[in-house]
Amino acid sequence: MPDRPLAPARPVLDGPIAVIGAGRVGGAVAAALRAAGAEVNGPLGRGATAPDAAVVLLAVPDAEIRAAAAALAPGSLVGHFSGATSLEPLAPHEAFSIHPLLAITGPEASFLGVPAAIAGSTPHAATAAEALATTLGMHPFRVEEADRAAYHAAASIASNFLVTLEAFAEDLAATAGVDRDALVPLVRATVQNWSDHGPARALTGPITRGDDGTVARQRTAVAERLPERLALFDALTDATRALAGRRGAAS
Repeated sequence: MPDRPLAPARPVLDGPIAVIGAGRVGGAVAAALRAAGAEVNGPLGRGATAPDAAVVLLAVPDAEIRAAAAALAPGSLVGHFSGATSLEPLAPHEAFSIHPLLAITGPEASFLGVPAAIAGSTPHAATAAEALATTLGMHPFRVEEADRAAYHAAASIASNFLVTLEAFAEDLAATAGVDRDALVPLVRATVQNWSDHGPARALTGPITRGDDGTVARQRTAVAERLPERLALFDALTDATRALAGRRGAAS
């Protein structure tokens, strides 16, 4: 995460805030802003013009951001919550973005303590993004437009790809009659070790020990039981060997 500290923001922005998009993100943001004392209109339906809003927040799918922005009355600050989408679809409005590093599952989601990437088309817009993120209880940091794709890919790897890997583990364990619940403590401890110590020190297992015979037996089991995942196993084995090598070089 970029280490770009920001100045403290105002706890609540002045003027009404319109939230457009009644899905999980829109509902959660509107509820959290109201709880913080902000004047909120919405969540409003897509196509709303929000003529009286000082700030408009577009909580809509990425593909619909441009159309939602085009429907708005001029004069408002306009922001979206996409990590992958640039500010360009919000033109000609003064624009910003806030991307919480959080999996939002419903309107009861809490933003307290959540890191959030922000960007603004002007210094005023960037300050508004910072103020809104802080109002929601988040810790904002800035990501430049040129870095947005790399940042969002990192977030997808950390969240989405992790779930894909755990699905692989769950499916393979099931072939041995082992339930997913048996893996949960291991996963939690591994993530905590990564958080506390970094990837090289958190790494354990046969690859780290140089136990090629065990890795070969694992590969045979994957080839027999989940052959469609063998290429993934091989890629992960290669990447893990490289990571183990980094740890050896640092020790």
